[in-house]
Amino acid sequence: MKEIDVKLEDYQYLLPQGKIAAYPLKERDSAKLLVYKNGEISHDTFKHLGSFLDKNYSLFFNNTKVLPARMHFRKDTGAIIEVFLLHPEQPTRIVQEAMLVKNDAVWACTIGNLKRWKDGQVLSRQLVVDGKEVELHVQIVNRDKRWVKFSWNQTDSASGDLNFVDVVEAAGNTPLPPYLNRAAEDIDETEYQTVYGKKEGAVAAPTAGLHFTDNMLETFKTEGRLLDELTLHVGAGTFQPVKVNNIKEHEMHCEQIVVYKYNIENLLQSKKILAVGTTSMRTMESIYWYGVQLIKGEAEEQNLFIKKLYPYLYDDAELPSRKESLQAVLDYMEVNLLEEITGETEILIMPGYDFKICDALITNFHLPESTLILLIAAFIGEDWRKVYDIALKEDYRFLSYGDGSLLIRH
Repeated sequence: MKEIDVKLEDYQYLLPQGKIAAYPLKERDSAKLLVYKNGEISHDTFKHLGSFLDKNYSLFFNNTKVLPARMHFRKDTGAIIEVFLLHPEQPTRIVQEAMLVKNDAVWACTIGNLKRWKDGQVLSRQLVVDGKEVELHVQIVNRDKRWVKFSWNQTDSASGDLNFVDVVEAAGNTPLPPYLNRAAEDIDETEYQTVYGKKEGAVAAPTAGLHFTDNMLETFKTEGRLLDELTLHVGAGTFQPVKVNNIKEHEMHCEQIVVYKYNIENLLQSKKILAVGTTSMRTMESIYWYGVQLIKGEAEEQNLFIKKLYPYLYDDAELPSRKESLQAVLDYMEVNLLEEITGETEILIMPGYDFKICDALITNFHLPESTLILLIAAFIGEDWRKVYDIALKEDYRFLSYGDGSLLIRH
């Protein structure tokens, strides 16, 4: 295994509360854009992103869509219980299938006011979904694991035909990040989604993509750029604070990804690869390591799973090229007649990581002492400090609703 010695204390910076963008800008693409290339920094507006990208760049987006994952239920005593969806457990752990489940489902959740919610106690809410009256019931089925059973039925029909996603969209609120320090408002229902979000299942937005408009995407297509979409369902773990100084001991969050055959084909034909957001980057780098597993005979049957420290097991001389690894994934899918593979990644990208797929990154500005700052430091080295110092000095807006950056390594 590679010798990696990364200390959290080395990735601290002072972020004043006033630098955190509490609300989105009126126009998505009017955000400021910091451009880092070859160690040099310049400033522009996000709508001019294309002028900094030569025609060899292919853009890869994360098309996950944010669920209104935060729900509230009132007990007879008046106490409010908050249920926050994390990931599905039954009858399926595959997010896209779980969205279509009818009648009942079990999800792992975080639960606010847990002590006031007794085992066996059913909490209920009346909803209106597509003009139909619906009763939604929740019950704890595993307190230790925080598993909650959701069941629903139409009051005017013996057999309901509503999917879980229909019910959640009627019952839930937008799961804004805790650092915004405000409740969700109507504006967040649309602004905390990318314009290209399609696959319901995230509980946090892939925020780098929030700056894109339909007009920008159409312009890129007109210019002949390759645009592609893959899927990583962003989990609440993305906000999980790092509590250990030795980063390798951090319990990295696991997120579900969906890799499509056309993704692999497009990656193979791309000369330069631009990840729109850290989630797209984590997905593509994970695809590379899945190819390594296939080549080395370490992949379980049709099971894409990348452990957090797997990339550090091998010296670079032992590893296949980008093309070889991607071709191994494509060959595997063709032999097994697969159009997509669903898997999970807990990949931890930190200084010392050698990027295999991504040549450039679009991202917002992240919290100090977070796994995302470690990813940025891995990508551009110690220059991350220069980037953040200048962003603070130039009054950039930070975090989810903040401004963007384009980081080009070479």
